[in-house]
Order: sequence, then structure tokens, then C-alpha cells
Amino acid sequence: MGYIAETADVSERARLGEGTKIWHLAQVREDAELGTDCIVGRGAYVGTGVKIGDNTKIQNYALVYEPAELGHGVFIGPAAVLTNDTYPRSVNPDGSLKSAHDWTPVGVTIAEGASVGARAVCVAPVRIGRWATIAAGAVVTKDVPDFALMAGVPARRIGWVGKSGHPLRQDDGGRPHAWVCPDSGESYIEDNGLLCEAVPEATAGTEERQN
Repeated sequence: MGYIAETADVSERARLGEGTKIWHLAQVREDAELGTDCIVGRGAYVGTGVKIGDNTKIQNYALVYEPAELGHGVFIGPAAVLTNDTYPRSVNPDGSLKSAHDWTPVGVTIAEGASVGARAVCVAPVRIGRWATIAAGAVVTKDVPDFALMAGVPARRIGWVGKSGHPLRQDDGGRPHAWVCPDSGESYIEDNGLLCEAVPEATAGTEERQN
């Protein structure tokens, strides 16, 4: 069983996975889907039809507007915002108040393990890659590659991070495109501005023999 605080506003049409907790004053809208063991913090907002994977944390007062899609193990920091309107206006050109039929929402996609820091803004439509980290206060306006460390307004890549979240260091072995995590020791390879996990030598040898 999960937990829903008395002051939370959770639609009967929302689907919550086993062990998911919704804290005080949070709102989860119709048709939102949350996986198992998620946490939605105080005052956070999850929009209509938003899809959220397992073990994801949405911290206090974060705003996740539809049609955002969050993978497993995503972290959304306090007061972060995932937008959904490319050309925001309150009114139409004739001065009439816009309704839901007068604009098309676009979503932010966040892949497995990625983190969005406190008060950061992700301007839809953008995709945040696997295990990427968006620094606090950054404004993301373009797609972010896997394992990228992004900061600034607009956000730009200032380094790489590993799965543990620690900034990677260049491999002391002298390989120019090799990176290593100081926390876990995991190795990564940079190629053409993208980063991927290095294949262990034993595994690589097995793959070669099979081919």
C-alpha cells in the first residue's frame, strides 16, 4: 500500500503504484500514472496524464506539467518546473481568453536516472538523457545527452557525470576520450560529443569471439 496525506488532492482517476507516497498539499491530476515507490513532495503538482516510472522523487513545490514523461529513478528537485507551452499566451489574438482547445501542450521527457536540480526549468519540448544532471537554477532549452552535467542560463554542458551523480574525471591511463567515476570506479567513453558506459574488457572479448 502507498500513502496519501489528508491534505493532498489526488484524482480518483490517477493510478499510483505500490508504495508510492503523496505528501501534504500535493496535487496529482486525472489519468496521471505513477510507478512503484515514488515520492511526491509537499505542494508538488503532477499534471493530467503525466507518466512517471518507478522510484522517482518529485520534491516539494515542483511542477510537472502534462504531457511530461519521466523514467525510472528520476529526481526532480524542489520548485523545479517542467513546462508544456512553447508559445505561452493568456489570450488569443482577438483578446479572448484562451481555453484548453486553443493551444497544444508539449511535454518534457526525462530518461532513467536523470536529476533536475532545485528551481531549474526545463522548457518543453526537450529530452533529458539517461543519468544526466541539471544544476540548480539552470534553464534547459535544448535536448541533453546521456550523462551530461548541465548548468547556466541557457544551460550548457560543463562536464559529465556517472550513475552516482559525481562529476567524472579523465582517465589517468592517458586515453584521451576515457572518463572514470571517482566514486564507483566505473569507466565511460566519449565519442563525438556523446558518452556511454565502457564495455568491460572480459565482456568485450567474449563479444568478439561470439562475432
